[in-house]
Amino acid sequence: MPDRRQVLFSAAVMALGIVFTPVSYAASTAAFVQSDFDAAKTAGKAILIEVTAPWCPTCKAQKPILLELTSDKKFKDLVIYQVDFDSQKDVLRRLNVQMQSTLITFKHGKETGRSTGDTNKASISRLLDKVI
Repeated sequence: MPDRRQVLFSAAVMALGIVFTPVSYAASTAAFVQSDFDAAKTAGKAILIEVTAPWCPTCKAQKPILLELTSDKKFKDLVIYQVDFDSQKDVLRRLNVQMQSTLITFKHGKETGRSTGDTNKASISRLLDKVI
């Protein structure tokens, strides 16, 4: 059975862990809504559209890469909209998207880049850098 000092030490370590938890800079992510997207474009925001499907292995491979890259503080103002490939066909037509795992960036209301099927961290990083 632990003595009182061990219990207090453990409690102090846990408390410090909570106090010193790193700040998250992750960009905000939302489901795609046309009016929200239009407002963000009009406001000149940095935008990433991520076209995904739950069954897509490439989309699953992109997810941790995007999470890592967008957690950088330089992307704290990036707005990410997720478009469901299976259920948002009208959005796909408006954005001229043919496949899931498509990433599209916008800055100041204009498209700055697009990729499909890319799981290379360096090239996804270059795509995202076009919006900052």
